Amino acid sequence: MIAGHKFGTTMPPFSGCADRYCLGGYGGGGKDIEEWLDMAKSVEGLDGVELVGNWHVNDDNIFAVGKMFSERGLEIPLLTPDLWTQAKWGKGSIAAPDAPTRQAAIAEIKKVMDWAAELDCPYINVWPGQDGYDYCFQADYVEVWKWMKDALAECAEHTSKTKILVEYKPKEPRKHCFVDHVGKVLLMLQDLEKVGVLLDWGHAFQGCENVAESAAILSQYNKLDYLHLNDNYRSWDDDMMVGALHIPEYLELVYWLKRVGYGGWLTLDIFPFREDGVKAVKESRQWLEGFFKAIDKVGMKKIETVIKNGDACASSAIVREALNL
Repeated sequence: MIAGHKFGTTMPPFSGCADRYCLGGYGGGGKDIEEWLDMAKSVEGLDGVELVGNWHVNDDNIFAVGKMFSERGLEIPLLTPDLWTQAKWGKGSIAAPDAPTRQAAIAEIKKVMDWAAELDCPYINVWPGQDGYDYCFQADYVEVWKWMKDALAECAEHTSKTKILVEYKPKEPRKHCFVDHVGKVLLMLQDLEKVGVLLDWGHAFQGCENVAESAAILSQYNKLDYLHLNDNYRSWDDDMMVGALHIPEYLELVYWLKRVGYGGWLTLDIFPFREDGVKAVKESRQWLEGFFKAIDKVGMKKIETVIKNGDACASSAIVREALNL
């Protein structure tokens, strides 16, 4: 654990990390889920690994997968329905203009919720990446809003054993995603008490958000349920290692996580294409642990005083103090 938080990761660091230019990956990773989990187990302090429905778990292997995790002392913190890699979702999933496609997406989410219940997995991540548009006059903005809310509401009532989260993102694979920023996701979920939010550092940064501010706002509406952590240059969802680029922003995020009492998972969503995946996870963990220690060293009360005074020079000095510079 890191400062009382469970620490997790998605599977790509252990599974080869193919990209659209090198479909076979760049030479790292294991050959199957057992080898991937063995690699995961080698990361000290790793509590769990996320899975994607139909990629890693299905009706035929669910009990075998559960056994693999239990044998290694790992948890499954989150399952994600695959609503983006198949051609049938090309024009959308829960917001597709075709009603049968929307119903198929709802059925897919419910199926994965059932798998999650079997695996004692607390969260389902609905990432509606294909729900968006590329051109003007391509979407009925009023109707899609209703379709998405209705779908999420229906799925939220399917079982009480697992909670649905929505992961927002500005773009990709569509040029514009319907649920693209923190304010939009809060507006969509304002009447859906049983649906929460997965805040992804990279998606928020890509949308020019300050992740600390987004986390603070989500917490005020009891919607800060889960975190995906990585880093990027803001222009794209690069999924780089934690701390690679934006150290002051990470320090501020940790301060606000402590201030609002966030007690959930700290989970990596990184794609170390050309790096050693195990080392990338370990390095990211070290950065996260260092950020928490740095904030504790400076002290919450001192930081709160600096924030209240709004002095940029004092704010800069806080960062230097935290980094021993």
